[in-house]
Amino acid sequence: MNKPRTTELSILDRLARGELLISDGATGTYLQKSGLEPGGCPEEFNVRHPEVVKGMARAYFEAGSDMVLTNSFGGSRFMLAKYGYGESVREFNRLAAQHARTQAPSGHYVVGSVGPTGELLEPLGQVSEAEMLDAFINQVTALEEGGTDGVVIETMMALEEATLAIKAAKDNTNLVVMSTMVFDKGQRGFFTMMGVTPERAVKELQDAGADIVGANCGNGIDVMVELAGKLRQATDGYLLIHSNAGIPLIKNGEIVYPETPEYMVERFKKLADMGIHIIGGCCGTGPEHIRALAKALRK
Repeated sequence: MNKPRTTELSILDRLARGELLISDGATGTYLQKSGLEPGGCPEEFNVRHPEVVKGMARAYFEAGSDMVLTNSFGGSRFMLAKYGYGESVREFNRLAAQHARTQAPSGHYVVGSVGPTGELLEPLGQVSEAEMLDAFINQVTALEEGGTDGVVIETMMALEEATLAIKAAKDNTNLVVMSTMVFDKGQRGFFTMMGVTPERAVKELQDAGADIVGANCGNGIDVMVELAGKLRQATDGYLLIHSNAGIPLIKNGEIVYPETPEYMVERFKKLADMGIHIIGGCCGTGPEHIRALAKALRK
């Protein structure tokens, strides 16, 4: 049986009081270090290795996270079908939420991770808006059943997909809804792979109903600080930044993320100083990065 929610104040209540919330670090990086094979299904760990998933949530909470994301990033039926688990959406997502929920101390939050479906909408792709919306509804309602306090629709590149996911959560749950996109920096500035600027992303994600918007993945902390400044200029609303620990390198046949906790923490402080409300890590970050972040920002 999943543990009941352990806080009276919502995430939005805390932000309205002027608090800065510390998020967690990478899920994939942690699971890979804990036995997830290359090409394996991370969400299957919710069934086969619940002790690993619970241990991950516990490690991040103990490191200082106010909120921890669930192991459900690829939990849509489109993504799970690639592994042969297309019929397990509700089970995998519900368990992802329950495992994190059992580890949440009082006053801490569990946030359902909702990643891209890997599909393109018609006419570029073969999936209709109704089909994609239904897939997101199935995922977010299962996350809510498992005990999440919110969802973060993350690593999005297309606004059409992100706004459908926001609609699914807003119309079918009572969860706090966050939405972040991935931006690359080029000669003309920041754009997602689908050509969306930070300014346009902020406006359209907020117009779609997102309570909190921002960016995650794709960049190391220095570029994310610059990107956060663009987002901050575009809105006085609530912002979230999840930064990679740099751009991955191959060393001795292994993927290595170069940015240490000590390197990142000074830049995390810059994010706090510019008024970013929720700060955490993405690919390559672990409990050690969050511990350094929490120590620096809570002095």
